[in-house]
Amino acid sequence: MSIASRFLPPPKADGTVCFTLDGEPVMARDGDTLAVAILAHTGAATRTTASGSPRAPYCMMGVCFECLVEVDGRPNVQACLIPVREGMAVRRQDGLRGLRHDG
Repeated sequence: MSIASRFLPPPKADGTVCFTLDGEPVMARDGDTLAVAILAHTGAATRTTASGSPRAPYCMMGVCFECLVEVDGRPNVQACLIPVREGMAVRRQDGLRGLRHDG
């Protein structure tokens, strides 16, 4: 078995979508998760901890919570679990956020 045969080829993107990251327009492949789109765009941290340590998506399956971002005003969204979509307003999180969003 060759190494290449262990992996499925990436799905073919049907198109692109545009979202904003901290107010900057970003193009992403339609069908990618938000975490993939952010990593493909910058590779930079998506949030910082209360002590200011940078964090970025790690497990890509919703276990580590390192990919938390604010989406359309809703904090603590796991970017690895949601598909990127046209018009999303995404912000990096700095420090602690509340547990609930009422709005």
